[in-house]
Amino acid sequence: MRRTLKGRSVGPSDRLTVAKKIVALLKAEYPDAHCELDFRTPYELIVATILSAQCTDARVNMVTPTLFARYPTAKALSEATPAEVEDIIRSTGFFRNKTKSLIGMAQALVVDHGGAVPRTMEELRRLPGVGRKTANVILGNAYGINEGITVDTHVTRLSRLLGLTRHDDPAQIEQDLMLLSPKDHWALVSHLLIFHGRRVCVARRPRCAECVLSDICPSSAV
Repeated sequence: MRRTLKGRSVGPSDRLTVAKKIVALLKAEYPDAHCELDFRTPYELIVATILSAQCTDARVNMVTPTLFARYPTAKALSEATPAEVEDIIRSTGFFRNKTKSLIGMAQALVVDHGGAVPRTMEELRRLPGVGRKTANVILGNAYGINEGITVDTHVTRLSRLLGLTRHDDPAQIEQDLMLLSPKDHWALVSHLLIFHGRRVCVARRPRCAECVLSDICPSSAV
């Protein structure tokens, strides 16, 4: 299958070249691209990432200072009263399910890892409330380990708009993106796409006229 990219035919062999251009342009546009969840330790990041499900990073960052002051360690959180946690995180949405995940995750850290956040995908995914997306966030941002690419709603949307994937499933999108970028860039690729999706290629009204990718984006309205 071939796509049309700005008036020319583009086949699968061209996607790597296009992906390299996209990354280069976005690196120049967002030299400080990074995880926008506030954290100081791997424990704080895993808590914040669980809270970020169906919630903005900005809202999570408003909640976590109080949460971390009350529960500064996995052990403290493992012994928390659910109602108290629910009250603190209520504004992040789905607060009952998130509370269950947070306390369960903390208990597993204490019992299985001495309170420390593990450094492997397999161990992280055994924790309550932690899937591959959350594990990628922890590994890439807390430990600098590029095990995969974090695929959130922004990465999903932009990857499709830019012709980097035809899939909707996050796991398949991640595999496509991993084939198009060097392993040491995997965490950065996610940050770049998220930054661009939040600032220019916004879902409801993308600002194509301001976009540094407009010349190579097959979905550009310019």
